[in-house]
Amino acid sequence: MRASSGGRWAGVSLRLRITALATAVTLACLLGLAMVAGRGLGPLLTNAVDDELQAALSGAARDVVAGRAPASPDGLEVRVLDTAGGSADDGAPPVLTRDQVRTLKAGTPVTAGDAQPVRWHGVVATAPDGSQRLVVVGTGLVGQQAAKDSGGRWLLVTALVGSVVAGVAIWFAVGSALLPVARMRQSVRRLAPGARVAVPDAAAGELRALADDFNVLLDRQDAVTERLRRFTGDAAHELRSPVASIRVQSEVAVANPDPQLSQEVHADVLADAERLSALLDGLMALARSDAGELPPADSVDLVGEVRAAVARTGVVGAAEQPVPIVVNAMTAQAWAAAAHTETELVLDNLLRNACQYTRTRVVVSVLAGRSTVRVLVDDDGPGVQPEHRARVFDRFYRVSDDRSRSSGGAGLGLALVAELVRRRGGRVAVGESPDGGARFTVVWPRAD
Repeated sequence: MRASSGGRWAGVSLRLRITALATAVTLACLLGLAMVAGRGLGPLLTNAVDDELQAALSGAARDVVAGRAPASPDGLEVRVLDTAGGSADDGAPPVLTRDQVRTLKAGTPVTAGDAQPVRWHGVVATAPDGSQRLVVVGTGLVGQQAAKDSGGRWLLVTALVGSVVAGVAIWFAVGSALLPVARMRQSVRRLAPGARVAVPDAAAGELRALADDFNVLLDRQDAVTERLRRFTGDAAHELRSPVASIRVQSEVAVANPDPQLSQEVHADVLADAERLSALLDGLMALARSDAGELPPADSVDLVGEVRAAVARTGVVGAAEQPVPIVVNAMTAQAWAAAAHTETELVLDNLLRNACQYTRTRVVVSVLAGRSTVRVLVDDDGPGVQPEHRARVFDRFYRVSDDRSRSSGGAGLGLALVAELVRRRGGRVAVGESPDGGARFTVVWPRAD
């Protein structure tokens, strides 16, 4: 039922939606008021008759007390009765039951008769001779029901006409209110690349906020476009180098079918192919991360993950010697909210990076806090200068281009580390190690 309602309104403009809804609410309110007023119309007419009868009764009672015969005003009937309801004047007694007579003596008005109802008011007065008299004044209520019905119909017609008038007024009012928005939409469509929406003055609060939001969105779009352009250009540049190397070496091998030279060419081609494969793996991982394709978070023991990563790492250092890696764990286990594959990629990249630039050793520390788990990777290499620390996690950024190329890096490892950790609500940073080199700090949220 909800889906069908949404589909029914899917192609309707906002102006028509607001007008239809406001008109429906107005019609419901006016119909409700008409019904309430129609129900109160009968008592209102009766109250008007009672006021007129009460005024005439006061004058008739004074005449009886003074010994005069009361006169009957136009449209009213004034009678003088005894306390039993019998006629005390020259006319025939009115059609009143005993109960109604008792009610009139108590000062409460009554309505007598069904076919031709008559409204009576009465009061007991003392004649000059000391006798008690019941003075009553009455008038017919013929036509009152017709007046109620006619008044109710007119109220309903007025409600319908009022809702139509309100709907037309709302239609034009909403159109006038949305006109600046339509103009802003047209200006957005005509915007040149890099241009921004003109911000209205401070008086137009909502329009000013909408223009600011448009500009923020355009800023984000331009930033994403520029980042994608740079990423595509850098990726094409990085892919061109190993592909060109493989092609040149293959052409050399074909032109010089020397078995000894072929073996060297095959080794170089294999190295370039491995570099190309690593580059493509990094690009694919970043693309999946950008698309939000992340495995569900789990509880990962970082102490065990660090020890496993150390066992997998077989990188030699700058002195072409195996690098010793020391693990300092302040606790037996440290559970982080991450995925196993992510922690493997992060730790492998950090350890390979540290081993490539350290001189003597790499120290990995695992610290568990109340809400976070930190992994510190320290080396005693040249470190990262302060002017490079803010960009070292950017894609394809190299602190030293020649050194990174000689070590086979493409500038994607640390970018992948930062992307995976930030997607989990963590953070990464680089600073100075106590050993004089670089310290990479990775912080994950702690698992419950």
